[in-house]
Amino acid sequence: MFHKWPGFLGDDVEVLGVNLPGRGRRLREPPYRRMGQLIAALQEAVRPHLDVPYGIFGHSLGATIGFELARALRREGAPLPVHLFASARSAPHLPHQTRPIHHLQQAAFLTALEEEYGVADQALRNPDIAALLYPALQADLEILETRTYMPEEPDPMPITACGALDDRCVSRPALEAWREQTSGQFSLYMYPGDHFYLLRDPAPLLSRLRDTAAR
Repeated sequence: MFHKWPGFLGDDVEVLGVNLPGRGRRLREPPYRRMGQLIAALQEAVRPHLDVPYGIFGHSLGATIGFELARALRREGAPLPVHLFASARSAPHLPHQTRPIHHLQQAAFLTALEEEYGVADQALRNPDIAALLYPALQADLEILETRTYMPEEPDPMPITACGALDDRCVSRPALEAWREQTSGQFSLYMYPGDHFYLLRDPAPLLSRLRDTAAR
């Protein structure tokens, strides 16, 4: 998903994509199923890279992961991101809006996933590919649906929320609620498309990220 981003963001921005267990090069590794375990591993992985100004970008579940990572780094006194970008995800303090589906078996799960979020890739309709990706997708929803929000002080770094005009599972008010999670500047940008807008046409979002990084 992110491998083309460096070409859009310029030579002075290094893109470090998080490759979680259960996908990509780590497809055969068991995926995380609880947010706390994931964040603990992610903290350890990112510590060597916090010696320069950095931002965090997350899409959908990734936005919640990015938010929880920033809070965990703040608790340990580590350098904080200079900016947090949250894409296509309701603010973390809002209750989960969709019905729980992580407990469903593969066929029912994939049907419910499409009903709630739409389809990111037509390949999921291939039974062999669906069987390969189901464990990680099911674990992702388990992380999301079992997570408990714990109130803390707002983060000091600016937050930019991004969403899509035709996203049927994340409304504009749910994106605007990210404002409550920062004591700094807040911005909201809406783009054409559905929940997977940045896969269809990433250029408008990447232009915004490039401009923010330049500032």
